[in-house]
Amino acid sequence: MFNDTPSSGKSTAALHAASKRVSIKDIARLARVSHSTVSRALRESPLVNPETAEKIRRIAAESGFRISAVARSLATSRTFTIGVVVTSIDDPFVAEVVKGIEDEAIEHDYSVFLANCHADPEREMKVVHSFEDRRVDGIVVTASRVGALYGSVLERMHIPIVLLNNQHPSHFAHSICIDNFDASRQLVAHLIALGHRRIAYIGDRFGHGSDSERFSGYRAALDEADILFQPDLVVHGDGKAEGGKEAMAKLLAVHPHPTAVFGYNDMTAIGALKAIRARGLRVPADISLAGFDDLPLGLYIDPPLTTVRQPKQQMGRMAMQSLLTLIEGNQAEQNVRVAGELIIRQSTAAPPDSHSKENHPCNSSSAHKTGHKRK
Repeated sequence: MFNDTPSSGKSTAALHAASKRVSIKDIARLARVSHSTVSRALRESPLVNPETAEKIRRIAAESGFRISAVARSLATSRTFTIGVVVTSIDDPFVAEVVKGIEDEAIEHDYSVFLANCHADPEREMKVVHSFEDRRVDGIVVTASRVGALYGSVLERMHIPIVLLNNQHPSHFAHSICIDNFDASRQLVAHLIALGHRRIAYIGDRFGHGSDSERFSGYRAALDEADILFQPDLVVHGDGKAEGGKEAMAKLLAVHPHPTAVFGYNDMTAIGALKAIRARGLRVPADISLAGFDDLPLGLYIDPPLTTVRQPKQQMGRMAMQSLLTLIEGNQAEQNVRVAGELIIRQSTAAPPDSHSKENHPCNSSSAHKTGHKRK
């Protein structure tokens, strides 16, 4: 126990004024306890009496004391840093994911190192190894291009790694991923419910796991509605606006062209929109258009884009939470699937020919009529 006297407050203030750098020894002298007690109290150890710990933390705060990152690292054998590998900081999807990671990290007194791999598998591994050299406590890799190889990497490195939206699934690494299949199935079911039967898919030509899962959801929705799959309505871009524009030009060369298009992501759909307009066609009056991700940009284009919302910041936080659990030496869920949310806006509507369903040989009257709340 301590005497709360005015003189102790003056001593603290004097100490703060007299020195730019307050040490644990200074706080221990003011609190009249041992150095180890101060250290434990500042680390919120349950071994310190709560009243004593509160007094020590108050003195530390009043004196402007901050725990040295180096000292904390030496005491805990941790650096309290994590590495985050992203495809590109220019990607608006990445920016929101990283914000979630960083917010959660800061709340737990961790610092974040960020590095680009530019979707290059070899560079991704180099960045991961550079983080190992920096002795980070853990690593988050977004949209990994080499996810299936992390089994051997984890065995050698002994550093926790969490993959977020891993493009090549692994049974050995922990991962956080959107449920691509179900979200895509819901989106295409929405287009079918509007009356569309010639529905195209613009995928990503790099063979990502997310592309194959979204394509499978597209196929499943067609099968559930007894709509014949037409290979000429599937083309591939590069996940960027320019690739979406080029892919859409190919779809417009098909006769008859599709009445609805589902893009692998929002940037693909935005590129497709430009190609549609270049042909003098309108969205959604002539062709309905939908994307995936719910980037902020999709809300401000004309018309606003129907899409699947990925809870990007939440997923970033979840990845960091999983990493912290692993850093503490505890078990974390191996593969977490996060539900997407269908966001219906003005870029999708009924097809221009209300009789196309009856006239087209691939159509069926048994299509499922699934309704979703408009946003």
